[in-house]
Amino acid sequence: MNSVFSLVINSILLGAGLAMDAFSVSLVNGLKEPEMGKRRMATIAGVFAGFQTLMPLIGWICVKTIVDLFQSLQGAIPWIAFGLLLFIGGKMVLEGIRGQEEQEAARTGAGSLLIQGIATSIDALSVGFTMTELNPGQAIAESLIIGAVTFCICAAGILIGRKAGTRLSEKASVLGGCILIAIGIEILVTHFI
Repeated sequence: MNSVFSLVINSILLGAGLAMDAFSVSLVNGLKEPEMGKRRMATIAGVFAGFQTLMPLIGWICVKTIVDLFQSLQGAIPWIAFGLLLFIGGKMVLEGIRGQEEQEAARTGAGSLLIQGIATSIDALSVGFTMTELNPGQAIAESLIIGAVTFCICAAGILIGRKAGTRLSEKASVLGGCILIAIGIEILVTHFI
């Protein structure tokens, strides 16, 4: 019983830590789209939660099957996240500067949302590499808890962004792009520290 409690608490804390990048990006999405409805909020938070759930499981499966290949790729993970966030953030900054931020254009498209989901959850893949002592049921439970925590944190980020977005609507795209670029730089810098 004590090990179940420990697994739940550790998973919640791990989920909160992993969700911080997704929270920031959710905040940006709320800034960009202050009129966002509940269904869209749930979709965005669900995409982030889905990736945060799948990535540790993929990492765990890789460790259990093809460890050597994925250990060699672990050094590339921060570079991939940095590149994706730099691309999305740079595009947002350019659109904001050029004034291309119409209400329809401000919506985060499906492609951008998937890239955001991958970029913010790629560090969760490395977490899966550390879950070697867990059996399949525990790995699934931990990943589901991480996903649930991420969903709640991202929904809060979107709500906060929406509130601020109505006040910062003209500068939301530039601000949001800068935040994404900063997250990418932070991922890269912490890899080398």
